[in-house]
This record gives sequence, structure tokens and C-alpha cells, in this order.
Amino acid sequence: MRAVVVHAAKDLRVEDVPDPECRPDQVIVAMEWGGICGSDTAYWKTGTSGTAVLKDPLILGHEVAGHIVEVGSRVSGVEVGQRVTVHPATLVGDHTMPEENAGRTNLWPEVRYFGSAAFQPHEPGGFSSLRAVRPEQLRPLPDRVSTKEGALAEPFGVAIHAVRRAGDVSGRTVLVNGCGPIGALAVAAAKAAGAGRVHAADPSANALQVARAMGADALISLAGGEPLPADVEVAIEASGAARALGGVISAVRRGGVLVQVGNLPAGEVAAELGNIVTREIDYRGSYRFVDEITDAITLMESGVDVSPLMTHRFALDDAQEAFAVAADRDSGSSKVMLRLA
Repeated sequence: MRAVVVHAAKDLRVEDVPDPECRPDQVIVAMEWGGICGSDTAYWKTGTSGTAVLKDPLILGHEVAGHIVEVGSRVSGVEVGQRVTVHPATLVGDHTMPEENAGRTNLWPEVRYFGSAAFQPHEPGGFSSLRAVRPEQLRPLPDRVSTKEGALAEPFGVAIHAVRRAGDVSGRTVLVNGCGPIGALAVAAAKAAGAGRVHAADPSANALQVARAMGADALISLAGGEPLPADVEVAIEASGAARALGGVISAVRRGGVLVQVGNLPAGEVAAELGNIVTREIDYRGSYRFVDEITDAITLMESGVDVSPLMTHRFALDDAQEAFAVAADRDSGSSKVMLRLA
């Protein structure tokens, strides 16, 4: 089969790899669509993503969808031809979670994730013609949700989780700082959760237009020097830019909530944090998701349109060009899609 494999920094190849074997407790999914994530481009550009360091060739991709082509002998409840997306996480290791974290599987100490170099051996991703999957990872797609849209259920789940980390946003004023794919999806998630007014801030005019299409009520051009709004009740920081933190904190009202979903750079981060103390701001992290990928599918079925996010698409064999476009802020891209079939 064909797959998108990163061998080292600046060494991305589309190559033939062995077809996966279907064990009795697995299914084989023929992948149709994949969305390129910032972690994918990070492995390509630097050989690292966060604290994970690439040591061996790795099939990339964790935002994927397709249809089942083979079912293992011990698997029931699914059938060949069924359209699905995939929850990319597998919990490993014998750990005991604190009682207060029961059910928060995204905080499990050891998680193997599609297309991740965090563990040895690395966990292959889904940018390939075929992928063996445990049946409990499958999320069926309803008739109204295409596999192209289904590939975005994973990042949409990340955005939904971030909004939920803020608590009840019904009727509240929300600021989303950073309107890349996760930020734009956070706009949609906040509106779907009943937020009153959603401000979207970004330096890129293209990103702001995507945010508007996803439901933003007000756009703030950071490149144009426009100030962030004052006294917002909730802020979702989705840029991951350390230099943005001080301004976002200052925009949150006293007693408000700031959720950090943008992945901050490794190492020390310089930021003015005094307002967290004097304003008693709740600063909360948001990491991946639990099962909000299922809720993302439900929202898409109910009419949330994620198509404005999908600005570019490429064939699997053109993955190198696709990655270059996805990594280029001047390309006008938001979510770059790979046709994996």
C-alpha cells in the first residue's frame, strides 16, 4: 500500500509499505481522507512534535476517515463497507488514575496516538491506503456526514473539549485567539454551545474569514493592530504563541476563564501573568479530548458546516506539496486535506 512516511526532518516520502494484517480482534479500514495537522508538519519540518522526537520512519496522520474492508473473526457489530472515522488513542500501561480524574482518559499517563513518535516503537498514523484498527476506536459516520468531513471529527473534538473546559458558555462573551483549524473549530463549538458573542482574533485575514464562516460574530485583525476586546468572560487561546499570552490574559474579565488549547513551545515561556492573580482568572489547560470526537460527528450531522475549514486538497502522491502548503502561513490554507484512497 501507499503511505506518507517521515524519515527525518525535511525528509518526507510517499512510498510503498506492507499492507497491514487483520488480527482476529481488529478491522481494516481503507482510508479515504486525511487532514494535515500542525504536529504532522512539525515532524516534517523539525523531526519533533512537542517533546516527541522522531527516531524511526513514521507514517503520519491522525485526522482520518474511510470505510471498513475487512473484519476480524472475533469482531462483531461492524460490517464491511461501513463508513467510519477513528479515535486515534490507545491507552497502554497498568496505571491507577486519581479518583477525581476518573473518565478523563486523555490524562492517562501512557497513550499511543496515531502518527506519534512519543513512544518506541512509534505508533503509525493513518495517512496510508489501509490501517488496522481496534473496533472500539471506530466511530460510524451517519449518512449526512461525508468521510471528508468525518476526517475533521478529531480536531473538532479537540475544540469541543477546549470549550467544555471553560464550563457553561451559554450567553457568554467568548474570545478565540488564534484562528487556525483548532481556533476556527472552537468558534463553531462555542456557538453550538450557546455562546452569546464570539470574537475571533488572528494576524491572518484568510484565517479570520474562515473564523467568520464558522460563526464568529466579530473579527479582530492583530496584523492591523486592532486591540483585543476588554472584559470577555471566556477566552480560548488557540495560537500557542507565548507572546500572545499577556494580551489575552488582560482581555479576560475579573473572575473569568482562560483555556489554553494552543500547544505552547517546549521550554520556558516568558509571559506577564500578574493579571491571573489580581483578576482571579482561572487558567485551564486543554489536552486532546476524551470522546468529544463522537459529539463532533453529532454536531456535523445536525448541521454544523466544517467545509469552510477545508481550503485545499491534494492526492496522496502529492503529499510533499500538501505539507508545504499546510506549513506556509502565506498560502491562505486552513485545513489541507489529503485524498488517501
